[in-house]
Formats: sequence, C-alpha cells, structure tokens
Amino acid sequence: MTRWGTVIGALVAAAALAYAQLTLPDQALVSDYALVTGGMLPILVGMLALAAACLSLAYGLAAAEPSRSAATRVLLVASAAGLMLSAVFPTDPTPSDVSTLSGEIHRWSAALVFTALPVAGWTLARGRAALPRWNLVRAMSVTSALTLAVYLAAHPASFTSPLIGGAAYYGLLERALVLAEIALVVLMASASGAPRTAVQAGPAAGAAGQGQPSTPDHDHRLAA
Repeated sequence: MTRWGTVIGALVAAAALAYAQLTLPDQALVSDYALVTGGMLPILVGMLALAAACLSLAYGLAAAEPSRSAATRVLLVASAAGLMLSAVFPTDPTPSDVSTLSGEIHRWSAALVFTALPVAGWTLARGRAALPRWNLVRAMSVTSALTLAVYLAAHPASFTSPLIGGAAYYGLLERALVLAEIALVVLMASASGAPRTAVQAGPAAGAAGQGQPSTPDHDHRLAA
C-alpha cells in the first residue's frame, strides 16, 4: 500500500457517502443509512475504505519515518479499528437513546475515529516547517476538531443541544465532520509523500554532501 492507496481509499469513502446521500431516503446521521433498504452496502464500503486508507498511510509512515511518526501511526491504526468496529456493529435507530450493545459499541468506536484523526493530523504536522502542505494539514486538523466540538454540542444526546437548537442541524455537522476528516487523511498522505527539494548550501557543503539533498523540514517520501 502506498500514498495512492490512501488517496484511493479516501475517495472511495467519499463516493460511498455521496451515493448514500443522493440515492437513499434522508437520514439524520450517516450511520442511519445502514438501517434502510439498500443502505448497508455503501456504508460498509465507505467505512472499510476509509479504514484501509488509514492503514495505508500508517504503513507508508512506518517505512519513511519510523520514529518521528510513531504517535501518528498509533492514532491512524486506532482510527482504522474504530471504523471497522463501526461497520460491524450498526447504530441504534434513535440517536439520543442507545439501547443495545451494538449501538453502544458503534457510538464509542465512532467517537474514537472522530477524535483520533484530528489529533493524528496535528501530531504529524507538529514541528514541521511552515510549508503550504503542512499548513494545510494543521488547518484541517483544527477545522476537524472544531467541527467535532460543535457537533457534540448539537447532538440530541447532549444537554446543550436544546439550548442551541442542535436538532435542526446536527446531521449536517456530522457530514461536514466526516468530509473534513476524509480530506485530512488525503492531505496527510499528500504532505508526507511530497518530493524532497534540494537546498544549495554553498561550495563547501556541496563538496562534502554531494548527492545528499536536504529539505527545510527534513521530510521523507512515503514508501512506494
């Protein structure tokens, strides 16, 4: 699996979400599509494709930056596990009243995914140079975290939901959060796999380090 495996998995996940949104009856949350006729397959495909994208990215980082990316890889693997659990254990029909073991597992595994991916993006970009590709990863990580915070406040299970009228738009927030985290996975793969740029350090450095280009942030390619 390579950087392209990550991108393809993320795109398949986005396509599955779009298919469910456009062809199935409207549902409050993305997971609810699995409860309607014809909805189980696209939801399974979407979750498993995103899980594969996370694992592909973790694999590439392990090959390219085994020590620096350790925390990020743990979070990516945890996200993949959460997605697979969410796929295996469907949600309960009523979002504010989880009454089955399956629904409880689904809720907490989804919470793991929504929380771990923004942190993974931030840890991967932490300490990197202020290059556009890493700035995008940082910005999307913060955007995902903020969207998650507002979504949790608006969710019917939250005591703050009635105060802010969350029932009217919490489903839209969840979809925005899912798309933001899919985009984050793609940006992480793109930034990590960007080619290194040689820096001319002067005649002495050129003679001593010929054939060893450096970068401002010492990035490495993801393994192909």
